[in-house]
Amino acid sequence: MANGTPIGRVRGLGPAHEGPHHWLVQRFTAIGNLFLMLWFGVSLALMPSYDYASITDWLSGPLNSTLMALLVISIFWHARLGLQVLVEDYVHDAGTKFGVIAALNLATFASVAFALICIARIAFGAA
Repeated sequence: MANGTPIGRVRGLGPAHEGPHHWLVQRFTAIGNLFLMLWFGVSLALMPSYDYASITDWLSGPLNSTLMALLVISIFWHARLGLQVLVEDYVHDAGTKFGVIAALNLATFASVAFALICIARIAFGAA
C-alpha cells in the first residue's frame, strides 16, 4: 500500500512522520505538568505563611528548586508544542509560518531562561 496520493509522491509531499512523536511528547509533558502542579499546589497549601521570606526560604531548598525548575521547563515546553500545532494548522503562508514559529521558539526559550535564572538566584541566595 502506498503512502499518500500519486501526485503527492511525485512532488515529495508524503507524510513527514513527525506527528506521532509530537503528539506523544505533548502527552508526556501534560502528565509531567499534572504531577508537578500537584506537588506545587500541595507545597503551597502546607506553607505556614506566604510572605517573601517564607517563599524564598521554601524555594531555596534543593528539592523544591529542582522541582520548580522542572515545572517551568515542562509548562513552557508543553505550551510551545501546543502553540506550534496551532500555527501549523492555521498559518498557511510558508514564510509567515516560519517566522511565527521562530518567534515562538525565541519567546519560549527566553522565558524559560529568565525563569531558571530567577529560580537559581533564589536557590543560591543571591535574591
